[in-house]
Amino acid sequence: MRDRLYLRSPRTVAAARQFTRDTLHAWGVDERLDDMSLCVSELATNALRYGVQPGRGYLLRLFGFEDATVRAEVHDSGPGLSRITDRPHGQGLTLVQALADEWGVVPRTPGKIVWCEFRIG
Repeated sequence: MRDRLYLRSPRTVAAARQFTRDTLHAWGVDERLDDMSLCVSELATNALRYGVQPGRGYLLRLFGFEDATVRAEVHDSGPGLSRITDRPHGQGLTLVQALADEWGVVPRTPGKIVWCEFRIG
């Protein structure tokens, strides 16, 4: 497991994406790298847009499991649970749903964890 805390700034989305790519390369995972990076970008963007309260940040946590599953989690402190909507400007979770093998939302105090998983190989 590797994780990194990001402050509330739009610049952190690119940093989260690069952290994901660097971590996966270090783990020897090259398959589906672009899909995972895009999903992390979308989850980080959603956290910034809807879930990170002023003065707070979000946590990106990456897991590599022995069964060849990679999991990305974004922890934020915002209220409510992320969901797919019909808004024309909010299609990030639709992309995550299309690219990831599984995804979901888990409540926590405060906020939530939005996660996605990819099976490799």
